[in-house]
Amino acid sequence: MSDTPQGTPAGGDSLPQPQVRRSRLGFSLIWLVPIVAALVGVSLLVHYIRSAGPHITVTFLTAEGIEVGKTQVKYKNVVIGKVTNMRLSKDRTHISVEIDLDKDASAFATKGTRYWVVRPRVGASGVSGIDTLLSGAFIGADAGDSDEEQNAFKGLEIPPAVTHGSPGRRFVLHADDLGSLDIGSPVYYRRIQVGRIVSYHLDPDGNGVTLELFIDGPNDRFVSKDTRFWNASGVDVSLGADGLKMNTQSLATVIAGGVAFEDPRGPHDDTPAPEMNAFTLFNDQTTALAPPDGKPYYFRMRFEHSLRGLNVDAPVEMIGMKVGHVVSVTLDYDPKTKTFPVIVGAVVYPQRLGKAHDKLVQSAGGGDDEAAFPKIAAALVAHGLRAQARSGNLLTGQLYIALDFDPKAPKVAFDPNAKPLEMPTVAGDFDHLQEQISNIVDKVEKIPFDSIGRNLDGSLKELHGTLQQVNTDLLPEAKKTLQGVNATVGTANDALSENSPLRQNITLTLEELQRTVRSVRAFTDYLGRHPEALLRGRSADAPAPAPSTTPKGKDVQP
Repeated sequence: MSDTPQGTPAGGDSLPQPQVRRSRLGFSLIWLVPIVAALVGVSLLVHYIRSAGPHITVTFLTAEGIEVGKTQVKYKNVVIGKVTNMRLSKDRTHISVEIDLDKDASAFATKGTRYWVVRPRVGASGVSGIDTLLSGAFIGADAGDSDEEQNAFKGLEIPPAVTHGSPGRRFVLHADDLGSLDIGSPVYYRRIQVGRIVSYHLDPDGNGVTLELFIDGPNDRFVSKDTRFWNASGVDVSLGADGLKMNTQSLATVIAGGVAFEDPRGPHDDTPAPEMNAFTLFNDQTTALAPPDGKPYYFRMRFEHSLRGLNVDAPVEMIGMKVGHVVSVTLDYDPKTKTFPVIVGAVVYPQRLGKAHDKLVQSAGGGDDEAAFPKIAAALVAHGLRAQARSGNLLTGQLYIALDFDPKAPKVAFDPNAKPLEMPTVAGDFDHLQEQISNIVDKVEKIPFDSIGRNLDGSLKELHGTLQQVNTDLLPEAKKTLQGVNATVGTANDALSENSPLRQNITLTLEELQRTVRSVRAFTDYLGRHPEALLRGRSADAPAPAPSTTPKGKDVQP
């Protein structure tokens, strides 16, 4: 056994032993590095927590133009957040986009806020988002008016036409169909754009469309309770007594459609309309500015002849005034006569008759229009009111329904309690024309053309014989007579020539006759002055008869 301590090298050489020195602070300085790193991390975390804004989720149908970590959220072109994550929904119907907003953008995490993707768009209302061709798409935001917090939103696929806080008011329009209108379509007042269409949707019953429009302030004050709106899309062409007219609000309405409004002419309620007030959208300006139509009434008409050219929406006129339109044209079958009558359904507006309507209601006993209309119709039918299909355009063959009085119309049974009312009819003017032409043709067919032809042939033969006799017998004799007359006239001319004895004798006789007349005239004048000369004769001292004056102014002695 050796006395060498365990662990000592076998050579007997001793090694230096390590000495452990302890810090006076009680811990090792090496721990300062993780502690400082932890403090920096905690400070960064606290700073991030204190400076971080709301975290929201927005869903879109597509992620076109959106990139995680790059796509920004902007409000009035100011960055207020950034896209941090994006994922596809489980049902694959939409995309969920996670956005971190800045702390000072907490107002965009409230109820009513809207988000949409701003990208280049070309539509009927114009071109937008051109600047994103270089900078890339971004998410636009529009803060709501509520203070209620919300973290999940449904993004808009189309940018909103109006942002929150814009001066102006919204109104509602009801129409039968949308036509060429779209979101962003302009609204005009006196041909100046003052608003736009902001939304539309189909009515719950499916019988129409509801549009919402926004009128910019201060022009919204021109919308009163009696304001009339009409569809100003396209070009309105009319042909009247003063020529061809074309009317449109602007070139934009021809391409993208538009709406125009105006107050009716004459007295009306000019009180400003409240926000979201509902109006009716008319098809044209003439209909919009016309007096109110009132409640419509439906009735039917039965025609026994063809109505080719009568279409739905054809006008119904009463004594030349449009009071309604056709709503249906259908065929019926009569098993007794084996014919196919045409059933026409029409809607009329009695209030379009104006003062005549008020007087008719009074004559029917007053009350509401619904109770008075059957009575009025019965009285007018008894007076000869009938429905007739007339030609409205000779070129196109279009027909319209005319309600007019026919004093020769036979009496008919009319049931005012029937539903619907059935208006009696008479044949149309074209049918009358066809009937008259048919009667003329029948009369022409009854003319005995064969007998007339035979008689005419005999008459022509007799005329031919007569002319032949005239040529052979009468004309030669007439020629001889004319030659004798010519010879006689020549002899007379020779006898009355200037140097002929007959003419000289006639001249002398006329001169002698003239002297005799002058003497008689002088003698008559003398007797006029001395009538006693007829009994006593002419005295010796009596003056001679005064000379008379000839027509040429010469004195003639007795």
